[in-house]
Amino acid sequence: MQVNDLLQRALQLDFLSAEEGVFLFEQASTADLVYVGQKLRQHHVPGKIVTWIIDRNSNTTNVCNANCKFCNFYRRPGHEESYITSIESYKTKIEETFAFGGEQLLLQGGHHPDLGLQYYCDLFRELKSLYPNLKLHALGPPEIAHITKLEKSTHTEVLKALHEAGLDSLPGAGAEILSDRVRRLISKGKCGGKEWLDIMRAAHQLNITTSATMMFGHIETNMERMQHLVDIRQVQSEKPETAKGFLAFIPWPFMDEGTLLKKIKRARNTCTGDEYVRMIAMSRIMLPNVTNIQASWLTVGKQVAQVCLHSGANDFGSIMIEENVVSAAGAAFRFTADGIQQAIIDAGYEPRLRNQQYEFRILPENIIQQKLDKEKLIVD
Repeated sequence: MQVNDLLQRALQLDFLSAEEGVFLFEQASTADLVYVGQKLRQHHVPGKIVTWIIDRNSNTTNVCNANCKFCNFYRRPGHEESYITSIESYKTKIEETFAFGGEQLLLQGGHHPDLGLQYYCDLFRELKSLYPNLKLHALGPPEIAHITKLEKSTHTEVLKALHEAGLDSLPGAGAEILSDRVRRLISKGKCGGKEWLDIMRAAHQLNITTSATMMFGHIETNMERMQHLVDIRQVQSEKPETAKGFLAFIPWPFMDEGTLLKKIKRARNTCTGDEYVRMIAMSRIMLPNVTNIQASWLTVGKQVAQVCLHSGANDFGSIMIEENVVSAAGAAFRFTADGIQQAIIDAGYEPRLRNQQYEFRILPENIIQQKLDKEKLIVD
């Protein structure tokens, strides 16, 4: 294998093998990967626009029996700190989100042994009846697998029922690394890699749009990272022509603060800014059939995320009005609507607000007014 040959094939949108991906990741210079990642970004999303979204990542419950070793958020059933979010709490959160200019709730939780399909269908219907314009980007493959097991049903039947009840799109949560060797060690209670992928296949057959993720930098190998990307690409290649499938891919480094994975497996977050930039570029190279690549400013910070906009990423994610899971393991970065737009501008791009379908939204009046007020204060 030769680095230049593989980079040329990547520019032609060839599907590189996992072995070829490893070779590139380990042998190519950062400059070469960044160059090709950016060329591919311009192929998929030409121009200077970088998108962002306003949403809120809220949790249905913190009760979970998956026992993931990287999660500080969950509580076992019966724990004194366990909760199920009430409708009154949802109303407060949703109305605050609308006030911030958002229209979407990213709604996830744990594997609660008592919350089955009926609970989630009733919840979605009630939220949609209260707020017809609310978008629900909700649950994720591990939760679908959990509900399916409780109901002794099928992935398709569960997804269809949830979709009819108000589910708008399915996040790519719980992918971690899709290697079952890794999953047995870090998240044994979650669905295996194959089931995760099969649930996404089923969602695409129902024309439910999805995203895909990868949490890396713990106990996985470079080969397992690249195979993860190959598996995502394969599922995307199988989607119906009329389906959008995976709208975006979002990689982020493992957050290790206080986690069992750090204590027991001695796994530490050693991902440098350079490594993250390289992974963004490799995501572009290995996923020529996924249009949008998102930089995770929440886990790597503003400066590194800005560099990623020059190495393949075209999306800056959400201002995250609320986020509890990753933050519980040490992610402390935050953005306001003004701050995220300024970060994009400072990186040399034009910020555009989007929805979950990656369609542009008009900037809400309150955000425009906040910006005008700030500018007036500076002048005064």
